[in-house]
Amino acid sequence: MTRLNTLDASWLAVESEDTPMHVGTLQIFSLPEGASETFLRDMVTRMKESGEVAAPWGDKLAWSGFLGRLLAPAWKKDKDIDLDYHVRHSALPRPGGERELGILVSRLHSNPLDFSRPLWECHVIEGLENNRFAMYTKMHHSMIDGISGVRLMQRVLTTDPDLRNMPPPWSVRPEKRRGSKSDQEASVAAAFSQAMDALKIQADMAPRLWQAGNRLMHSVRHPEDGPTAPFTGPISILNHRVKGQRRLATQQYQLDRLKALAHASGGSLNDIVLYLCGTALRRFLLEQDSLPDAPLTAGIPVNIRPADDQGTGTQISFMIASLATNEADPLTRLHQIKESSCRAKEHLQKLPKSALTQYTMLLMSPYILQLMSGLGGRMRPVFNVTISNVPGPNETLYFEGAKLEATYPVSLIAHGGALNITCLSYAGTLNFGYTGCRDTLPSMQKIAVYTGEALDELESLMLPPKPKKQRAGSKKK
Repeated sequence: MTRLNTLDASWLAVESEDTPMHVGTLQIFSLPEGASETFLRDMVTRMKESGEVAAPWGDKLAWSGFLGRLLAPAWKKDKDIDLDYHVRHSALPRPGGERELGILVSRLHSNPLDFSRPLWECHVIEGLENNRFAMYTKMHHSMIDGISGVRLMQRVLTTDPDLRNMPPPWSVRPEKRRGSKSDQEASVAAAFSQAMDALKIQADMAPRLWQAGNRLMHSVRHPEDGPTAPFTGPISILNHRVKGQRRLATQQYQLDRLKALAHASGGSLNDIVLYLCGTALRRFLLEQDSLPDAPLTAGIPVNIRPADDQGTGTQISFMIASLATNEADPLTRLHQIKESSCRAKEHLQKLPKSALTQYTMLLMSPYILQLMSGLGGRMRPVFNVTISNVPGPNETLYFEGAKLEATYPVSLIAHGGALNITCLSYAGTLNFGYTGCRDTLPSMQKIAVYTGEALDELESLMLPPKPKKQRAGSKKK
């Protein structure tokens, strides 16, 4: 058995009927030229007949009861995994459009995982218009985070459009660094050893963590001087209790458009993503007559995984930035977002890498305690909305000759945070996945549409107009 680290185990602890803690990926493929009528049926059959199920796909909780997963969470190998249960073949009514696909994936993402089995499912969905199909895969967040999920799926796919008989995702084992602590056995001795290591690190890092805490306290009193602190965002309609039903919306933009704006503004790609999300949220809340006077804040996961680490456990930290939703002028809003984001990055960079896990637990513990105590959505949120930007593969990828056209993250939400926006770059595009609570945000798709309109508006404000194409036969004077 392999014991879970503290951060991974926390996702199990906050699991509930209304807040399932799984994350997913929606991939849209175009069928290869000349594909037979039975292409997808044959593909699913081959996938199920694959012999090996690698870790973490083949691991299940050693103790599936609530107390077991709360007090002594550990993985053990499932010796009798049922791929007919985990791998499903569905179909949309032809010709299925993006709307029908979104409705189906929203329903699938609303269903909790079976804790007596390995915590994942894969759904192959046929019938998508324009000769396409989709693959929706979900895994529990205790098993995988966004970065490691992207890296794992990259290793499943290929850049060769002619390659066939490829192994299914669950037979691909993630590469791990030699000597990784995630390989420790689940035993009392190992638990004691890790606890002593953690105490030593905390003692060594205490002065740095104390300084970081002081900087956050200073920013509460003087928000213009330091990073945006937890609990400084207002209570909004995004920050009430949620129910179990989810809604998904997607958008895809050319990455060059966002990079051009980042260059023109002197900011980063992340700054532009925050601006688009903040601007869309401002418009959405104004229409609902519920825009708070204070700016909304975003909790932004930051990858702290070393570049050579291909493991699948959670290795992220968090920073909090203002979305400047109280600012009416678009360019002023962008400037304020850039300033807030820059201060947050500087705050994290002052911490040594060895202290980042402890800092993350320090920052996220109020959020997790809110969820575990039932106070989430009943008090001021740690931050208003989660916004992630995950770097993905640059090359065009294929599976069984089918070209990957788009890949959208489908994330989790919790009490006090009814919306999650996660972006994933792929082959020159940036793919936005909006995951929300169906009951709290019944018109959530508008936020996705408003993001695109915010992009158009910012381009018109910051970039020179594109030269008009000269009509055929006309002459320059």
